[in-house]
Amino acid sequence: MDSPITDSLFSSIQFSNTDSRPVYLQVADAILLLIREGKLKPGLQLPSSRAAAQLLRLNRITVSKAYEELQMQGWLERFVGRGTFISMHIPESEPKHWDDSALNRARKTAGFSVDRSAYPENDFFVPSVPLHLDDGFPDPKLAPIKELYRAYRAQLTRSGLYTKFGSYSNPDGSAIYKEALSSYLNETRALKTTAANILSVRGTLMGINLVCNALIRPGDVVVSGIPGWQRAEHNFLHASARHIGIPVDEHGIVVAALEQICKQQKVRMVYVTPHHHYPTTVSLRIDRRLELLRLANEYGFIIFEDDYDFDFHYRHRPLLPLASADENGMVIYCGSFSKSFSPAFRMGYLVASENVIEHLANVRILLDRQGDHVLDNAMSELLNDGTIQRYLRKALTVYEDRRNFFCDALQQELGGLVDFSIPEGGMTVWTKFDKSVDLQKLSKQAYTRGLYLSAGVMHQYPGYNENAVRLGFASSTKEQLAESIGIMRNLLK
Repeated sequence: MDSPITDSLFSSIQFSNTDSRPVYLQVADAILLLIREGKLKPGLQLPSSRAAAQLLRLNRITVSKAYEELQMQGWLERFVGRGTFISMHIPESEPKHWDDSALNRARKTAGFSVDRSAYPENDFFVPSVPLHLDDGFPDPKLAPIKELYRAYRAQLTRSGLYTKFGSYSNPDGSAIYKEALSSYLNETRALKTTAANILSVRGTLMGINLVCNALIRPGDVVVSGIPGWQRAEHNFLHASARHIGIPVDEHGIVVAALEQICKQQKVRMVYVTPHHHYPTTVSLRIDRRLELLRLANEYGFIIFEDDYDFDFHYRHRPLLPLASADENGMVIYCGSFSKSFSPAFRMGYLVASENVIEHLANVRILLDRQGDHVLDNAMSELLNDGTIQRYLRKALTVYEDRRNFFCDALQQELGGLVDFSIPEGGMTVWTKFDKSVDLQKLSKQAYTRGLYLSAGVMHQYPGYNENAVRLGFASSTKEQLAESIGIMRNLLK
């Protein structure tokens, strides 16, 4: 049914042919803003793609792509024969205008407390066999190593050697790198940062450790999903925090369980991997994302958003981070080039309110006076000239092809012994083996035949054992993947 109000809202949508984003994404983002402002309410029927195209003076295909994008993100629902509607999963809010004042306050001062007073054994294994179904690593053969080498070498031959090499510099990172990274994150992840909102770290794990040292006190409650990332959980325990696990289902962490905990006790931080939950790879559904942000504002806890593989989503563009919708400075956003570039290059970053970054930089000095500013500057060149963006587009196509091949082969060769869902993104397949399969034995036998795969021990918890492992496909060629599955098939005969 046509609505004059809805038609008027659609007629007000503006887009620009000079914008670097495709027009359909501009339209999708404009509709999303109307939803967030409460002007388009849950359950409201939108104009048909034909009617909307007439209102916007656009091609119908462009509008259809915009609707499909929002449907994939969870904001819209389409029913055959009825039309397209605003998702009922979205909590209804009063109409409001999103202005810059709240965002400016959030950039300057966080919504949670920052304690500036004096702030007070993990196993690892490096495989040395030719085949690997790893934890989800990229293929270094695809990475722009030559371009990075040239950029790094240029840093060593340019002027200003004393400034770059003759003294220490800022502990929060190279100014050039932070400016480039701020622009990159704002463009690709819809964040609203300046360089002052960024701290360069040596990978995600350092970011977690730094936050635990700087912001978590003994006895603080830290909540995360079960199963989760053991390295993160060990950091919580090392900080003498009280770790509480909540369930994870096919839609991500069960936020309702978190709310029950918040009603009973004070929660300091929630650690979450919403884009692709580690280890199960599921995405956090839109209503749970919004509810998690609401709970953070209500109960005052930190959200540590570990976005370890943002760039790799195959069905549609990556889901926007929680940090992109954070109005009150409740989210600390963490990312890394280790998954998108190479684990060997320790390049990560934390994004938070300015006062949080200042505090983390002060604490970081006690651990690591500063990062590798030369490497940071080299990476900034690859960000500014578009090298990273071109590499990611190429790698995404290759990894999607490998995912499809791997999942087909896994089903054909081991279909009776494994259960899995084809992941929408990431670099691994969360694979559940039949209970009759001894994963530790399988892992040891496979290694003697030149294949590394996890024994799944790190994904087991009291009361939780799905007999499952992450099988990484991105770092191997199709031939290597086929050989790896063949080894498992022969061992499981």
